[in-house]
Amino acid sequence: MATDLKSGKKLSAKKQVFKYLIADVFASILAYTILFVYRKLSIEPEYFASDIELIFDRTYYLAIVVLPVLWCCLYVLVGLYRDIFRISRLKETILVFNTTLLGSIAVFFLIILDDYVSSYKLYYLLFFIYFLAQFFFVAAFRLYLSSQTTKRLQKRLIGYPTLIIGSNQNAVNLYSRLESKKRIHGNHFIGFVAVNNNIRFLLEKNLEHLGNHTDLENIINTYGVEEVVIAVESSEHHLLQHILSTLDLLPVHIKLIPDTYDILAGKVKMESVSEPLVEIPTDPMPYGQKIIKRGVDIFVSTLFILIFSPLLLFVALMVRRSSPGPIFFKQERIGQFGIPFHIIKFRSMYVDAEKDGPALSSDEDPRITPWGRIMRKYRLDELPQFWNVLRGEMSIVGPRPEREYFAKQIIEQAPYYRQLYRVQPGITSWGMVKFGYAENVDEMVERLKYDLIYLENMNLLNDLKILIYTVLIVAQGRGK
Repeated sequence: MATDLKSGKKLSAKKQVFKYLIADVFASILAYTILFVYRKLSIEPEYFASDIELIFDRTYYLAIVVLPVLWCCLYVLVGLYRDIFRISRLKETILVFNTTLLGSIAVFFLIILDDYVSSYKLYYLLFFIYFLAQFFFVAAFRLYLSSQTTKRLQKRLIGYPTLIIGSNQNAVNLYSRLESKKRIHGNHFIGFVAVNNNIRFLLEKNLEHLGNHTDLENIINTYGVEEVVIAVESSEHHLLQHILSTLDLLPVHIKLIPDTYDILAGKVKMESVSEPLVEIPTDPMPYGQKIIKRGVDIFVSTLFILIFSPLLLFVALMVRRSSPGPIFFKQERIGQFGIPFHIIKFRSMYVDAEKDGPALSSDEDPRITPWGRIMRKYRLDELPQFWNVLRGEMSIVGPRPEREYFAKQIIEQAPYYRQLYRVQPGITSWGMVKFGYAENVDEMVERLKYDLIYLENMNLLNDLKILIYTVLIVAQGRGK
């Protein structure tokens, strides 16, 4: 997202992405047309020893419909339509090259390998013609669109409303260096936020003081902040964890001044040509894997509900017979970005089990029905949550969501619990596999460390590992 600095209106990322989509579709049609024409006018006449009439047949029209769709899907997976206003031209070109090479190899085996050729060496020629044409047109069109955006950024026609967190010497030095650059990379500073309660701040000579770091969320929402630069003093570093925990749940890009350790650790990239800053990743899973994860969630949930519908019906009937009350149990939980939603489970407790207030269950909890104990042992009570997954409120694998009542108590003991709000909650998790159900807040905090480990190592392979462990636990009836 970017903002028109004259009108103050947010620029539509969707409109910009649509331009890139049209360019990529047109590029893929041109690339295949070049390949098709070359085959008809050069390769086939040599093979058949006679002139071939250039006719755009059904195969050609089918290819120019299917191939652009496949190319665009591949570009979505690698993130070429993400942060469309921010991606650097060099990084974009390298990513297009690598992706086009991979995609062209696939096209080679699907289409080109069936061609009539007089020599196998012509296969290599056809491959390179298609690959170079696809790469050239896609890269050229994208370079033009990206250059138009870059020019507007450099002329300060558009920009990213930016907030500095910090108010003294580090913040002043950073602001001065960035403002002295003739070509600032899109940052439009709207003010600063202090992290202490001084009466006077050094940076207020240059920027407006918008408030204190304790009110970050309100300030960011009020001023439409898109980027945050953290420039606190050494004496204020103890507040970094609280600041980052707050920012993690907000739709902003986060950068901070690196120290020597960050530079040695390779966190400062050469693309940071204007000012060496460390960008804090807000998404723990690579974008392409995130798309695949959501696709797998939808596919598996739909398949599970269809195939195991007799099991779901059986469990529902048993819940109805076990005790008076509804079959399903709905309860508000805290989901991604701290947004509440209603989780759906098969009812495993007697009605009015919490008439005396919220309480966690235990192994010998008298509120649990006899059938409820069996369900919990095999985790059958969790099965309706596949509907939550289809609705986009949950994932199959992710940290278990908690009620706000208990989440607040966990945060009091472990403020970093808010990190889990960065991702969708799940039906099963590493915490559930390694620890199981928690009977009190202390056990919730204990289980939290496993979910944080998952968060820092979030990928499709680990999701598969957790699913395998979960199936084994369910099959063996080891649900705690």
